[in-house]
Amino acid sequence: QVQLVESGGGLVQAGGSLRLSCAASGRTFSYYTMGWFRQTPGKEREFVARIQWTGATTYYADSVKGRFTISMDHASRTVYLQMSNLKPEDTAVYYCTYTESGNDYWGQGTQVTVSS
Repeated sequence: QVQLVESGGGLVQAGGSLRLSCAASGRTFSYYTMGWFRQTPGKEREFVARIQWTGATTYYADSVKGRFTISMDHASRTVYLQMSNLKPEDTAVYYCTYTESGNDYWGQGTQVTVSS
């Protein structure tokens, strides 16, 4: 089993920045992908960004390209999401994910609220 602990959510004004963190522990492996999804009430969970274990390959949703940056510390199995120029539509619960060998694990979620 893999446990994910997220932190860094909160309330910020539009145009501001936040950094989310997610640390993986437990039975982790060498080859994995970590990422972030988000969800607002009444909507499906949507992909935000992901990064491969080497840190060399990243993917972003079009809605966050140029504003969000995903990075990771492989040694500590920690993934970060630096969010800049935040918009009210970025308000959501953000979930960390860890994927290896076809298994998906999810964090408990952290609330990000962007006020206009």
